[in-house]
Amino acid sequence: MADQIKLKHQARARRRHHIRKTVRGTAGRPRLVVFRSNKQIYAQIIDDDVQKTLLAASSLTKDIEANIKKAKTKIEKSKVVGKHLAELALKKKISTVVFDRAGYLYHGRVKALAEGAREGGLKF
Repeated sequence: MADQIKLKHQARARRRHHIRKTVRGTAGRPRLVVFRSNKQIYAQIIDDDVQKTLLAASSLTKDIEANIKKAKTKIEKSKVVGKHLAELALKKKISTVVFDRAGYLYHGRVKALAEGAREGGLKF
């Protein structure tokens, strides 16, 4: 069982490395990166030129606590986080980003976060 988990982590690390070779955030078009744990989802917008996180949102963010409680599934929570991140980005005049799925499949919570960000006004 432990070997399966180790192989799963190694496969994600390999995919993540392959993605990061091509996906790069700049000042004009920063990188939106996703991390998901078993219970929470986190998203950051990063400028790789200066190696700085411009803004971040997660399912633990206090500003959207009421909306998170209304959401019944983790997919719905991810969509709320995506919309909130898009609102924050538009306030900082960031409208276009590069999406970095960090080795996760573009499915489920990762896809829901991306769709929420698009609905909020981000383009990628």
